[in-house]
Amino acid sequence: MTRKQKRLAVIGGGVAFLVAAVLLVMFAFSQSIAYFYVPADLKTTTIEPGTRIRLGGLVETGSLTRGEGSTITFTVTDTIGTVPVTYTGILPDLFREGQGVVAEGAFAEGGLFVADTVLAKHDETYMPKDVADRLAAQGVELSGKETIK
Repeated sequence: MTRKQKRLAVIGGGVAFLVAAVLLVMFAFSQSIAYFYVPADLKTTTIEPGTRIRLGGLVETGSLTRGEGSTITFTVTDTIGTVPVTYTGILPDLFREGQGVVAEGAFAEGGLFVADTVLAKHDETYMPKDVADRLAAQGVELSGKETIK
């Protein structure tokens, strides 16, 4: 084998290794991706049972039901659509009716969303105290819930 052939063989082997590594990473990511949907999106999208997604919205007022053990059933809404959700486990401290929530899991047969992870979202109206103070000094009316003191 000449020197030129050896060099081409090393370069070809390196390229083949990089292609294999990229394909493995892409395959791994494709299995761990969970797309984000809100209930209104689910009216126009068909999702096969067992496909992992993230479902976001608000916990509908009056929908929270505690079952046996640590099983909780609630409804996620975006004021346009609703999705029934069941979860078994310990809920985050910020979880309550009317609060933002992101549930990760999959649909079971019959349209029930079975969540294996529930994340509570904090109030989106948060504003740093110094910004709220500056706005108040300019005459902007704040409800008082926007800042953490």
